[in-house]
Amino acid sequence: MGLTKRFLLGVSAVALALTSLTLNTTGKKSWAEAPNVPQKLENTLAQASLTKIRIAFPARGDSADLQRKANAVAQFLSQKLGMPVEALVADDTAAVEALRANRAQVAFLSSRPAIKAEQLANAKLYLAEVRPNYSGGHTYRSIFVVPKDSPLRSGNSPDTLKQLQGKKIAFTSPTSGSGFIFPVGELVKLSLVPNRDRLNGFFSQVSYGNGYSGALQAVLRGQADVAAVSEYTLGAPYITPQEASRLRILYAISGVPAHGVAIDDSVPPAMREKIINALMEMNKPENNQLLKNLYNSTSFVKVNSTTHLLPMREALQRAGIEP
Repeated sequence: MGLTKRFLLGVSAVALALTSLTLNTTGKKSWAEAPNVPQKLENTLAQASLTKIRIAFPARGDSADLQRKANAVAQFLSQKLGMPVEALVADDTAAVEALRANRAQVAFLSSRPAIKAEQLANAKLYLAEVRPNYSGGHTYRSIFVVPKDSPLRSGNSPDTLKQLQGKKIAFTSPTSGSGFIFPVGELVKLSLVPNRDRLNGFFSQVSYGNGYSGALQAVLRGQADVAAVSEYTLGAPYITPQEASRLRILYAISGVPAHGVAIDDSVPPAMREKIINALMEMNKPENNQLLKNLYNSTSFVKVNSTTHLLPMREALQRAGIEP
């Protein structure tokens, strides 16, 4: 069927779908209660007219001058794919929305936004980043960090975290996977807290560092007894080696999913494979600096989206947090 004919049929489908929209409790029209024809039409048209690949690159704390680095990656991929590739720098929320609205076909995402992208856009994670400072290669640890001279005893048993009752904790942020979701999920798993809303019943003070550095500095300055962060933050650019020498790991949680690359379902399977293969080309020594410059990753590995993201889904469920 030609694109013009599909479009005309699609317009009729949209009109039909519009007639079935109902009012929600706020009096606003909701697409959630309408047939899914408009989304299918949107995806069909997107596939038929895919002449450019747009990739969303979320800004991270260790990604200075990201637009320039992303542009270099886009230029490399454009050569490999034989078509224009555009780099869009945005935060995680905007990257997921770009996938949902077919304004981007590919996005570099951390695990929680990747789950949201699958829910809203049916985009799936196909690659995960590998870093030398990830203990699991493409997974890493969420850690509780205390001063080196803290009386709290390090270990990996429930009794280790029981020591934190009545202590002051600094989480990274309320949305951080390794700096909040996994630590809270572990506390719930060990029956130390019932959910994220009852943290004050276990800790004497709960604060947020607005980033890894802030949480670690709270411990270094004596404002908190313990911080929850990622294992790779015990060094530059988050803290200095001298500051790191004043800290130690109290307790570690393995299996936090590494960031990865999601591809929208509007991309035809053949093109999706070409994109994946082109990204994997950055693992080669002659191209590897492009990848290292981007987010300090050294390689990509192919992953099953469901399996890779399962630990995050479980941590979210334990903590009582919507994905």
